[in-house]
Amino acid sequence: MDLSPSAYESCELCPRRCRAARAAGVPGACGMDARLRVARAALHMWEEPPISGESGSGAIFFSGCSLRCVFCQNLEISQGGFGAEVDAERLAGMMLELQAQGALNVNLVTPTHFAPHVVEAVRLARSRGLSLPIVCNTSGYELPEAVRAMAEVVDVWLTDFKYASPALAGELSAAPDYPEVAVAALAEMSAAVRAAGGRRRGEAGQMLGGLVVRHLVLPGHVDDSLAVLDVVREVTGGACDLSVMNQYTPNARCREAGGELARAVTGEEYETVLDRADELGFDPLWWQEGGTVSESFVPAFDLTGVLAAEGRGEGASGSCHRS
Repeated sequence: MDLSPSAYESCELCPRRCRAARAAGVPGACGMDARLRVARAALHMWEEPPISGESGSGAIFFSGCSLRCVFCQNLEISQGGFGAEVDAERLAGMMLELQAQGALNVNLVTPTHFAPHVVEAVRLARSRGLSLPIVCNTSGYELPEAVRAMAEVVDVWLTDFKYASPALAGELSAAPDYPEVAVAALAEMSAAVRAAGGRRRGEAGQMLGGLVVRHLVLPGHVDDSLAVLDVVREVTGGACDLSVMNQYTPNARCREAGGELARAVTGEEYETVLDRADELGFDPLWWQEGGTVSESFVPAFDLTGVLAAEGRGEGASGSCHRS
């Protein structure tokens, strides 16, 4: 895949392959033109323990997204376009500033629609002393060729696997092809990790290389969650960390629409999914204790760390290791 600036001329960076003339200012399916936009760059304590650790993950939140999830908690940036325009030089500076703040890694949140900028920025930061692992934090809706191209600069893949059902993916994310796309992307991520030597941990348990697959349990859709775990086990052979999350929080749109998505996941629903994960032998398996359903888990998108060397930590992680 071409990751030069010309990729924005007729964009095919994501599975939508919208061919938008982003370089000419036309927004693509992601909602973004070719101007790099970032909403926040700060220490983040709410990822899985090997990602956040005690000091926090250096999370950089990009504006725009190629999915249209009705339940998205980050609507302000994913679909609302909030963020400040920066260049690759400034993005590299954010990475170095996060390293200086003690971040365990640089965590690129939904970056692939800006892949040309991101790869350039990582190269610049590496040349200036960046030594942290690079985490690609993705929805899982990625082209295999994009994964291969990004693998040059990515050490850890932190990927969602949202749906096994095309109908559910179409209804909730306007992407009925999500399951087949996510399977192909996950297989490519698994191959990239194997090629780089497999899962690697530091002395304190922090992840230096590897694959973490996340699944958010949705209320009323336990059957699909169980199918997702089966697919992930088949594709990865279990050679991944699995993170099963119960933090689904209805946004205003879901509360107004009513139905299953207007409520939280029940304890019984969550335990059913965790039991299947145990049966399938995922190890490590990360899970969340009660009390994680809260809009406070959504960071403040206030341009912290984007335009100047600043940043602050956030609250405690909701992820635990299931034994």
